[in-house]
Amino acid sequence: MPTLFDPITLGDITLANRIVMAPLTRNRSPRSVPNDLNVLYYQQRASAGLIITEGAPISQQGQGYANVPGLYEAEQLAGWKRVTDAVHQAGGRIFVQIWHVGRISHTSLQPNGGKPVAPSAITAKSKTYLVNPDGTGGFVPTSEPRALETDEIASIVGDYARAARNAVEVAGFDGVEIHAANGYLIDQFLRSGSNQRSDQYGGSIENRARFLLEVVDATTRAIGGAKVGIRLSPVTPANDIFDSDPQPLFDYVVERLSPYGLAYLHIIEGWTGAERDYNQGPAPFDYARLKQIYRGAGGNGAWMVNNGYDLAMGEAAVASGAADLVAYGRPFIANPDLVRRLKEKAPLNALDKKTLYGGGSEGYTDYPALAGVEG
Repeated sequence: MPTLFDPITLGDITLANRIVMAPLTRNRSPRSVPNDLNVLYYQQRASAGLIITEGAPISQQGQGYANVPGLYEAEQLAGWKRVTDAVHQAGGRIFVQIWHVGRISHTSLQPNGGKPVAPSAITAKSKTYLVNPDGTGGFVPTSEPRALETDEIASIVGDYARAARNAVEVAGFDGVEIHAANGYLIDQFLRSGSNQRSDQYGGSIENRARFLLEVVDATTRAIGGAKVGIRLSPVTPANDIFDSDPQPLFDYVVERLSPYGLAYLHIIEGWTGAERDYNQGPAPFDYARLKQIYRGAGGNGAWMVNNGYDLAMGEAAVASGAADLVAYGRPFIANPDLVRRLKEKAPLNALDKKTLYGGGSEGYTDYPALAGVEG
């Protein structure tokens, strides 16, 4: 019977344990370039079986928050290479989350101050993070988007593939996670509440899933399925996202993902960062059914669960076979040695919510590890 602390093969690599550091936006990369603080932050957490970085935009158009590290310019890739080298030297494994925010952006972050893009011109009732001229930061409402023209979509698919190739071949990542969750561009295409298109990317489930599957196809062609994971959040309302009947939508999605030989599926259960039993649609979402459909269709990627897991829940999920990997988010912020603390059942550092976004080392790289040798 496996435990959280047993190794596991993920695609074409081996992880030292089944504890994953989830993606966490921290807004500490001025000019969108990874820096010394970012290197130290990730290196401190290299005892995770796998680190999945904060979302890295695949283009300037894909940028939605100030001071997040990009993946589309040479300087950004060089900065990320320093991060991956540090994590590998510490014995860790690291994937980068490739990201296009779609409508969750602001004109000040877009090329030439243009409108953010989306499946449909529907403004999200949400906010994004900007930095003021004096260096302080804060949250502001997202800007009104424009609907993508059909002939623009192929170029964005190409941006995903290019970012994946650069991530592995130039920046030295072990793989990439396609961010298809939490109300960002791919999720906006999937959901009925944000996709009102009448072309081949809107209407039916098959059409709304088309963009996601094109991205997966292009990305796996670029670097191989064994180096690609994908993050899904079937019922979260994050960033004003909604679907009237998510079960058949995501049942279809995972069935269609099964042939790609993906490294993993990363499933957020419930409302991201909030209620695990939150639901959209006519009935409670059945996550066990989702996994069964993926496996039944031949999907062999690791099954990663996320949202509010503690040690006991994580142990139970792995021991029962409900999950192969368990992702922990905010506990990793305050506990760089979270794996050791869980293994030794040691107390966890308290999280300082005031320092989550923006700033410097405070609340980022200054959380203490346990005394003594890492176990």
